[in-house]
Amino acid sequence: MKKITVIGGGSSAHVLIPLLSNTGLKVNLLTRKPDKWSDTIELDYIKPSGEFVRSFEGKIDKISDKPSDVVPGADIIILCMPVHVYRLTLARIAPFIDKYKRVYIGTVYGQGGFNWMVNEIEEKFNLKETRAFAFGLIPWICRTDIYGHKGIVYGAKPVNVVATESEDDFRSLNPILFDKVVFEWFGIGKFKRATNFLSLTLALDNQIIHTSRMYGLFLESGGKWKSKDEVPYFYKDFSKVSARILKGLDGDYSKIRKKIKSIYKGKNFEFMLDYINLDNKTNLRDNKTYLDTFKNSSTLGAIETPVIEKDGYWIIDTQHRFFKDDIFYGLCIAKSIAEKLNIRTYHISKTLYWAQKMMGEKLIDNFKLTIHSDLKKHPLKYGVPEAYGILTLDSLFT
Repeated sequence: MKKITVIGGGSSAHVLIPLLSNTGLKVNLLTRKPDKWSDTIELDYIKPSGEFVRSFEGKIDKISDKPSDVVPGADIIILCMPVHVYRLTLARIAPFIDKYKRVYIGTVYGQGGFNWMVNEIEEKFNLKETRAFAFGLIPWICRTDIYGHKGIVYGAKPVNVVATESEDDFRSLNPILFDKVVFEWFGIGKFKRATNFLSLTLALDNQIIHTSRMYGLFLESGGKWKSKDEVPYFYKDFSKVSARILKGLDGDYSKIRKKIKSIYKGKNFEFMLDYINLDNKTNLRDNKTYLDTFKNSSTLGAIETPVIEKDGYWIIDTQHRFFKDDIFYGLCIAKSIAEKLNIRTYHISKTLYWAQKMMGEKLIDNFKLTIHSDLKKHPLKYGVPEAYGILTLDSLFT
């Protein structure tokens, strides 16, 4: 395997391209903004303390906004973009994926049932040799410095998780991809395999962090401020109100996880953990409370709350990925699975009632999801199992 196509322009793309290029892989890029990308990408490795460690420089072989230019011939395809556009992107590139050789399709953030999405294009486009993989959490703490030109990485997570369809897939990808994007450069961060994608779907933390913080900000201030300077930072100012909502959401998810573990006792759910235990396991920390996980982070402090200016106020941006990813491809999925398990999820439901009012959507009524009638009209909008024709518990693992 020698050719990889990176899709999207997120911060993770600015890390992947230089690191993979330096391992000898030929890297192509599919982006909506090809004119903004240089064919040489720089990456500065800086410790959270601010100490400069080293720079990387990587070459992009081809840059295009046309899948036909950069997808054919790819051995590995990896998505670096918001979760809610995964399916649209996969449908767009599917006609150009080689049908007669093994092609691995993955993402740097495995929220939302990524295996269901890959299965969807396999069936529609008769792709018999594709194999899905998904990183559990983004392996590095990183940001974009100059879009299309330079990224910054602050280090890697000590423990990384990836879901693959089989142990053989993991063994094939580990030396040529997984080790190459973390361990080879940082000396830590060896990947461990999650044996099922559902573990990621029900454990990854953004879906409850982002929603609880936005809901908490709304409860505290109405979700609007007179000046941008008044807007609290997203993590650094994480409040007790937001932490209580986060605890409630995590509790509902834990009910779902516990029930699934009790039904499928023969499956390995090592990484299907509650929020604090997953954070401690992957970061080798010993946080005791939800607030500890943010206040003890040396790299999250500068992240701002997504807001837009409207009618003389700065208000919560409900078009941001914190809503489209974490409501449509987060809480709605959990709620759907909870209904299959006959589990009452008060905190998820309460948050969905708030979100639907904020977004002008119809998501829930009488504590039941109401989006199923909208699936045919907007088939890619929601990530619930029913969107893929998954109607039974056993089918969640396909």
